[in-house]
Order: sequence, then C-alpha cells, then structure tokens
Amino acid sequence: MTRGEDCFPAAGDGAESDQQHPLILERVEKDDGEEGNWKAAASHHLKKHCSCSAEKARAKILGFFPILKWLPRYQLRDWLLGDVMSGLIVGILLVPQSIAYSLLASQDPIYGLYTSFFSSIIYTLLGTSRHISVGIFGVLCLLVGQVVDRELAEAGYLTEGSGNDSAVLLAGQGNSSFASECDRSCYAIMVGATVTFTAGVYQVLMGVLQVGFVSVYLSDSLLSGFATGASLTILTSQLKYLLGLRIARPQGWFTLIKTWYSLLTNLGSTNICDLVTSLVCLLVLVPTKELNDRFKAKLKAPIPFELFVVIAATAASHFGNFNTEYGSSVAGTIPTGFLPPQLPLWSLIPNVAVDAFSIAIVGFVITVSLSEMFAKKHGYTVDANQEMYAIGFCNILPSFFRCFTTSAALTKTLVKESTGCQTQVSGLITALVLLLVLLVIAPLFYSLQKCVLAVIIVVNLRGALRKFADVPRMWRINRIDAFIWLITMATSALVNTELGLLVGVLVSAFCVLGRTQRAQALELGKAGTREHYEDLAAYRGLQRQPGVAVFRYEAPIYYANQSLFKTSLYRRLGLDPVKEKALRRKMEKKKKKQKGKELERAEEGATGKSEEREDGVEAGMTKTLMNEEKVPGSLHSLVIDCSAILFLDTAGVNALKEVRKDYGELGVRVVLAQCNTSVLDSLQRGGYYSENKGGGGGESDATFFTITDAVRYTQSLSTPNGDCDSRC
Repeated sequence: MTRGEDCFPAAGDGAESDQQHPLILERVEKDDGEEGNWKAAASHHLKKHCSCSAEKARAKILGFFPILKWLPRYQLRDWLLGDVMSGLIVGILLVPQSIAYSLLASQDPIYGLYTSFFSSIIYTLLGTSRHISVGIFGVLCLLVGQVVDRELAEAGYLTEGSGNDSAVLLAGQGNSSFASECDRSCYAIMVGATVTFTAGVYQVLMGVLQVGFVSVYLSDSLLSGFATGASLTILTSQLKYLLGLRIARPQGWFTLIKTWYSLLTNLGSTNICDLVTSLVCLLVLVPTKELNDRFKAKLKAPIPFELFVVIAATAASHFGNFNTEYGSSVAGTIPTGFLPPQLPLWSLIPNVAVDAFSIAIVGFVITVSLSEMFAKKHGYTVDANQEMYAIGFCNILPSFFRCFTTSAALTKTLVKESTGCQTQVSGLITALVLLLVLLVIAPLFYSLQKCVLAVIIVVNLRGALRKFADVPRMWRINRIDAFIWLITMATSALVNTELGLLVGVLVSAFCVLGRTQRAQALELGKAGTREHYEDLAAYRGLQRQPGVAVFRYEAPIYYANQSLFKTSLYRRLGLDPVKEKALRRKMEKKKKKQKGKELERAEEGATGKSEEREDGVEAGMTKTLMNEEKVPGSLHSLVIDCSAILFLDTAGVNALKEVRKDYGELGVRVVLAQCNTSVLDSLQRGGYYSENKGGGGGESDATFFTITDAVRYTQSLSTPNGDCDSRC
C-alpha cells in the first residue's frame, strides 16, 4: 500500500495483528547517479566500445570467424567420419537440386552449382551452427525468379523459349553498348546477382544494427503458411515444364491464377515426350522418396534416387535424341570451370531494392529459425547476429561470381544431421563434391530434360503441401494461429508471394492487438475462508464481499483499449457513472421544473398533487437507477486487481483517474491492488497520486499489495467507527 497505512482500526498483537494490518513494502531507491552524470556514462561507453587492444582485436576476429574457435579443438577421430559421410551425401543430393532450382530462379543450370559451392564454403567460415546446410532454397529461388522475369520483360528481352537473339530489342531501347556483349541469359544472371548483392547488404546492415531479434516476431504459423503458399506458386510454375509448354511467367499480382489460365489455354500444345518423361519420373521418385522417409531411422544415409533418375533420364534423352526428334527442352551446355568475377549492375539496385529487402528478411528468418532449432536439439547456442553476418556474406561475396540468393534449407539440413554431421567441415566436403562436378562432370548433363528437373522440384514440395492435412488439427488447437496460417498461405499463393509475408506479419500484429481489445473486466469472488479471489464466472462456490466489488482486467491499459477497459468495467459492475450522473442531472432539472409549476399552481391549491407527483417521479428515477443498473444499494467501494496489467501508458493512467473520479462523485471509492512496479511507476509519473481529492475521498488513491488488504481497508471505512476521511 502506498497511502492510508494508518487508516486501519487498531488490532491486537501477534498473528491477529498481522492479519488486520496491510502488507507494506518499501521500494528500493533507483540509483540515478549514472543517469545524472550522463557525460561520464557516455565517455565510459565510448571508451569501452571504441578502444582497441590486442585481446579485444583477437576476440573480434574470433567472433567474426567462428571457425577459428572450433577448428583447433576438432576431434579428428570422433567427428571426421560423420562429417565426411554427411558432406558426401548432401553434395550428391545438391547436384540435381542445384541444377533444378536454377530453373525456378530463371537462371542457367551452371549458376545453381556456383551458388551451392560458394555458400557452403562461406558459411563454414562464418556460421555458428554446426548442422544447417546453406545453399539453394525453393522459396528464395521463386522470389529471385519473379524479379528476374520482371526485369527481363522491362528490358525488352524476349520471353523464355524464344532464344537469345535479343540484342536488336535492347539496341532499340538505347542499350546498344550493353546488348552487344550480353544476351538474355547473361542479363538474367546480372539481375539475379544484383538482387543477391542488395539482399546481402541488407542482412549485413541488420547484423551491424544488432536486429537479430526480429526473427521472434515471425511466428511458426506465419512462416509455415508463407512456405506453403509459396510452394503452391512453385508447383504451378513448374507445370509448364512437366507438360513441355513454352509460356512466359506472368508478372504482377495473381500470378497463380494467370499461370493456370495460360496452362489451360495452351494445353493443346503439350509435348508428349516431356509429359511421358514427367509421369515416369514421378512414378519412380514419389514412392522412393516415401521409402526414404519411412525407413530413415534404419538407413545410415538416404538413398540418392534423384541422382539415379537424373543419370538415367540424361542417358535416355541423349541416346533417344529427345531434343532433336521430339522437341523436348533440355538443360543445354553447362560449361566447366569458373567465370571471372564481375560487379553487380549498379543501375538496377533502385529497381530491385524493395524486392531484395523482402528476400533478405525471408532468407535471414529461415536461417536463424533452423539454426536455433538444431542448436537447441543438440545442446549448444548460436548467435543470431552472427548468423545474419554469415548469411549476408553468403550472398554478397558469391554475387560477384554470378550466384543468386541463398539461405538454410530444411530438407538438406535434416539429411545432414541424420547422416552423422558434427561440424561445418561437412560443408567443405559438400563443396569439394560440387567442385568436382563443376570442373569435370557438368557438361555430361547437356541432354538432361527440364521436365526432369521440374519433377525433382515438385517432389521436394511434398512436405510443405502436407501442411494442408494439418489445418483441422491446427484449428482445434488454436484458431488464431490457424487463421494466420490460412490468410498468409492464401495471400502468398493467390495474390503475391512477397505481399503474403507482409500480410502475415500485419495479421499477426493485429491478432495480438485484438487479444488486448477483447479483454474483459472479470468480477472476482472470495474462495471460502481462504484469502484468495478468482473469477466468479469460472468457478463455483465463490462469494462476493459485502459492499465491495472486486474486478480484474487481464490486459495492459493503453491508448488503444483504454475506452474498452472503462466500458467493460462499467458493464460488468452494472453502474455507468457517466450515464448515472446524466440521469441525476436530468432528475434535478425535472425537480426544478416541477417546483416552478408548483409555484404557479400554488394559488390554485394544487400544491399537494404536485408534491405527490414529485415524490413519484423521484421514487421512479431512484428505482430505475438501482434496478436497471443492477447495483446493490450498499455498494460503497470498488477494488481493481491490477496483477494482470503489464503496463500503463499516459492514456491508461488517465483512464484509471477518470474511473476513480467518476465513481468518487457517486460515493463509490476506487482502490487498486497487486500493481507491479512498472504500473506503480507509471501511476506516480502520471500524477495519479497527486489528485486524491477527485471525489472519492481523501484516501481514494491508495494501492495495496493484496486484494485482501484492499477489501479490508474499504470495509473498515464503511463502518461507523471507520470513517477514514474524518480521522485521517
């Protein structure tokens, strides 16, 4: 209690005395010395963060390159075999997937191999997770591909399947110098690399600003809905390859609907060779992937059926001349070695800056979520800000070598963990496998049909698409989370992928706000002889206290819900002080009007009837006030339990002051109980205690540490010898 400690009646010594007196605690004084001497504090802060020493430089280097910490302690005998096995398996799986996901990013196959190679090495040097696999990720490839196709269309390049003879178009748009040395494929990777560079810069800047905590604001339901919606878009975008159709990817919003319309209108142009190949590959891959999933506990490593299918399909296409005889679209020339580095296209950055930001957020959140999940599972910690640096440089540095955006990938991370991975040395082994492909094996995939790559992408979407089967269970567990999932999924799939993420964040925020808006004031009752109060509507056998109403509000009181707090309290109590005062003023006016009429009729002898009528009106008004509002006539105090109020802002403090003032004018005292220190500080700063003459009595601003103390205090003031206002 902050005030009115001496207003309790005297009691005996011992336990009875302790029960009669309220709990009083003394607040610890805050040390304002550092705040007062802000110059000294600022100087100390600058010295701490700007000074340089050998130990500090060493700590910074070790923190930025985590490999320098764990590599000297590497347990060669215990860890090497597991790292080599997992690195080999992931590398073998990455070969067909890297080539396949290049289609999704609207790039040539070689660039997918580049991307996986460089990201594996860079994350090994900079990452703090021991288990995640960083490389190509379907959702990011889709987002990059949408930007690439848009920029290709705006630059005047012909649509996919029309060849690379685009120089004339570009020359007509004033780009002759660039067109003379860059065809459609070249321009596509320039756009992809520029987007990747910009996204990486965003991620590094977020790491510098220490905003790694933003990942906690993206819930699992939001991320799951976004991934599922994007998976529907990915599935739809690959159908044209399964059918062998050469149609452009639609731009703008509602791409899924536009794509389906294009597919249905061009269905007659289906390439039978591609369709048959797609069906055969699906019939092979779907059951075998299911077998891998079902027996993954017994298998030491998943069987790379994708690689087997790619090898068999490439051989069949090569010896069957599918490209020349049946017009089947193939991967084409995949060169060996590496191209010289080149700078991003700086003039494109303003065009792709917004897209790159959403790509940066998605890539970072996926990476941090997976790294924290596996770190928790295996009992170590990861640094979210260092993860942002790692994934940022996994985008910035490879962008100079014609790579597109990367992040952690769940499927490959699960494979990596299940095959014995211990450290990121496995990432180096994966990079060696990809290097072998880049230097020697890549040209052998010339005859690989694009429909086979599309089948690989579609089969890998099974996990995300299975989320639809979980919707009924999600709805039973938590309808709000299920609603967020459905809205995010539908917007990502039907409207726009990036917009889906934004809408999901906004819906999640509004749901949190909505929960504070839906909070209601609960009337509390006492549990028998115990000093405990709970919701009267939730438990049986609780008792109201005579003359005292106890209410709890289970939400913060701030600008957005302060009016709802008052409305809920008035409705639950059954007494709206504003309406009550208006009704009383109306009654007073009627009294005055009635008295005026009585004076006029006094000469006519009608005074008796007037008084009778006045008494009838007043009695009727009183009856309306007491019966319609359903308030016991003996109510004299209101106790507000603030234990569930996390914080108050200025509007919240003003709301409590208004409640106290309005009820005080009706003779109902308002006191607070169980306020946390944050609420007490807000009340103090907001002037709640300085306005103790607002109509509720001299001690109306009292606050107590327990509801029992508050109830006893108010009951003591209502007794004939307990009039605190007359004694204090």
